[in-house]
Amino acid sequence: MIPLFGPGGNSEAFKRAGYRSSLDAPRFVRECGLDAYEYEAGQGIAGSPEMLAALGQNAALLGVKVSFHTPYFISLSSVEPEKRVKSVGYLYESAVASSLLGAETMVVHTGSAAKISRATAMEYAAETLLMADQMLCENGFAVKLGLETMGKQNQLGTLEEVLTLCKLSPRFYPVVDFGHINAREQGILKTEDDFKYIFDRIAKDHSPEAAETLHCHFSRIEYTEKGEKRHLTFEDETYGPDHRPLLRAIKELGISPTLISESAGTQSEDALTMKEYYLSL
Repeated sequence: MIPLFGPGGNSEAFKRAGYRSSLDAPRFVRECGLDAYEYEAGQGIAGSPEMLAALGQNAALLGVKVSFHTPYFISLSSVEPEKRVKSVGYLYESAVASSLLGAETMVVHTGSAAKISRATAMEYAAETLLMADQMLCENGFAVKLGLETMGKQNQLGTLEEVLTLCKLSPRFYPVVDFGHINAREQGILKTEDDFKYIFDRIAKDHSPEAAETLHCHFSRIEYTEKGEKRHLTFEDETYGPDHRPLLRAIKELGISPTLISESAGTQSEDALTMKEYYLSL
């Protein structure tokens, strides 16, 4: 198997092509020569159950792998217990949406450590995730809960923190955003070995399967001393990471992750750039 490539949400090219509804996203993805699509619900789940089910059916017919990004207002490590309980409710709604879409993975941000110590934030996030795991189990959801590495230094979501939280349940998997790691760590990802380290660490601390089929986000990201500032496009080469050493590392390791482009408006074009470069190796 080779890696799968696709956009996170609908790019500007999607709209220029005359498409208006996400129902058409799987067709657009295939027309672009891509294989994956992440449904973005960062501001909340806007689609009706009927629409989500139809999108999932379209994707299945066209062989497009779908994932789901949960709302940004989910707060696993909130200092307010009622917000953490509400977050479990939002994860329930996200799991329903993921099931309708046929998504294997739903991605969630791990939380904030802006007002409390990282140890306390991890404690709260773990408590919330265990409640979420029980909820998913009791309701028979099969979707994986993907815990994402984050780009700002006051957020939970270092690779180590994500892998620690993933040990709470076999349902939890790491989701690596390479742009976030690079921004948080001030441009650390430069060579094939830098990227291989991440896959090796996941294989050792989680499972070889998780490393081989890792769900990933990728974009160039501008950063400051506090980490992530804004997503860029591949045309802006001032900030990294560069996709080419990542793809060479994937080729050398012989693995088949899913790579979702989160470039700023050019996510479909940049996903295709990644796929074409990989195929050229």
